[in-house]
Amino acid sequence: MTSTTPPVRRPAVPSPAEWRMLAVALTATLMASFDLFVVNVATEALRTGLHAGDAALELVVSGYGSAYAAGLVTGGRLGDRYGHRRMFVTGMAAFTAASLLCGLARSPGELVAARLAQGLAAAVMVPQVLSLVTLRFPAGHRGRATAWYGAVSGIGAVAGQLLGGLLLQADVLGLGWRAVFLVNVPVGVVAALLALRLLPPPAPDAPRRGFDPRGAAGVTLTVALLLAPLSLGREQGWPAWTWASLALAAVTGAVTLRGQRALRARGGEPVIDPVLLRTRSFARPLTAVGLFQLYFGAYMFTLALLLQAGLGAPPFTAALAFLPQAVLFSAASLLSGRLTARYGTAVPLAGSALAVVGLALLAAQVLAKGRDTGALTLMPELAVVGLGNGLLLSPLIGQALSGVRGPDAGAASGTLNTVQQLAGSLGVTLLGTLFFTLSGPDLTAAHHGTAAVTGVFIALVTAVALMMRDGRRRTGGRAVLDPSDDARAHPGAREVPRRFPEGA
Repeated sequence: MTSTTPPVRRPAVPSPAEWRMLAVALTATLMASFDLFVVNVATEALRTGLHAGDAALELVVSGYGSAYAAGLVTGGRLGDRYGHRRMFVTGMAAFTAASLLCGLARSPGELVAARLAQGLAAAVMVPQVLSLVTLRFPAGHRGRATAWYGAVSGIGAVAGQLLGGLLLQADVLGLGWRAVFLVNVPVGVVAALLALRLLPPPAPDAPRRGFDPRGAAGVTLTVALLLAPLSLGREQGWPAWTWASLALAAVTGAVTLRGQRALRARGGEPVIDPVLLRTRSFARPLTAVGLFQLYFGAYMFTLALLLQAGLGAPPFTAALAFLPQAVLFSAASLLSGRLTARYGTAVPLAGSALAVVGLALLAAQVLAKGRDTGALTLMPELAVVGLGNGLLLSPLIGQALSGVRGPDAGAASGTLNTVQQLAGSLGVTLLGTLFFTLSGPDLTAAHHGTAAVTGVFIALVTAVALMMRDGRRRTGGRAVLDPSDDARAHPGAREVPRRFPEGA
């Protein structure tokens, strides 16, 4: 009698083509992040060179982010419907064209319109990045891919401030502020051409997904109505239109959500899938990502104000103070995938602890020295915060995507990106208001404002850590799809246990 040992099934490994695909796709993440931050160092140049008033400057800065956030969910679903390569190339081409229009703008109105177009184009191209990761990378290797996503986001943020400052200081070809937008044009052209060659087309037998234009319009309108007052309300003293917009956002959001539920009940494909939001393996890390971005958006905003307005550092010196933080954030993000696969939740929990320690040291130093604090003397504390943030954010994103089915990749990616943008804007508004209130006129007491908001930052990071710790306790250290949730979402599907998070 002979027995046959079944062959061992080895886990799939990403091919070199997948990594080349990711490298090209991440140009969208880099460019979108770069343009979110680069205008912060160009505001004075725009004021003098383009004669832009305060209202126009606010729209140049916030209009891009608002349009970007408003279109992300729809951009993700368009990728599901028409193919992720097609929508990536379309978005990249539109972003490149909008960047050219920004660089050629002759009036503040033209620049604002071009920035809105930039944001909408970014909303089309960026969700395709995480969608392609979900579809093309084996589950056990998504952590490394999302780690690169987090690292490139950080690189884009610091490049926006450092490279933007260098371009303005060098006055390349006498272009002045226009160079910070025109630098996107050659990068975008090359990225679009490479995407046509290296990004995969839809599978020949892939079903043609439906698209819900009514839901897309409702989601976009709701986010726009929410973000416009959050972005502009504080500077304008919260006039009546801001409160009316927030109230209308609540109404349109409720009507849209009701319509999405009804469409799902009829067997349709809503832009935001209510079942996906009720699935614990997605909803829990999505909430944690939102709490992190609530802290992170306000942290970057108030820190820039502390360094430049509160401590009197010039823009380039302030950008140098950010540099070690950004480098360690990117390095930690890249390592987090491999480390989390080996040590599990200990890695993001250690990241949260490092972030808390760095924030506490930052608050202690600015309180002790006040306005005599040197911007560059804060670099060690900021480096510790950056290291902790890098070990924390990428595993959160990886966990959120670990249980997502391929057909839901666009919806999940768009929803995740939208939550990040919304939470970041909400953090800037709420915690920024607290910072300004406690910092006094002309931010003369910025050290007191910084200490106060840092206490809130520590509380938010601690809340994220407690959510992750509680999630590990509920699942015995393993993140699994909730059986009842998965059955509701995908009848007949078999539950598959997964390590937390599925990375590296």
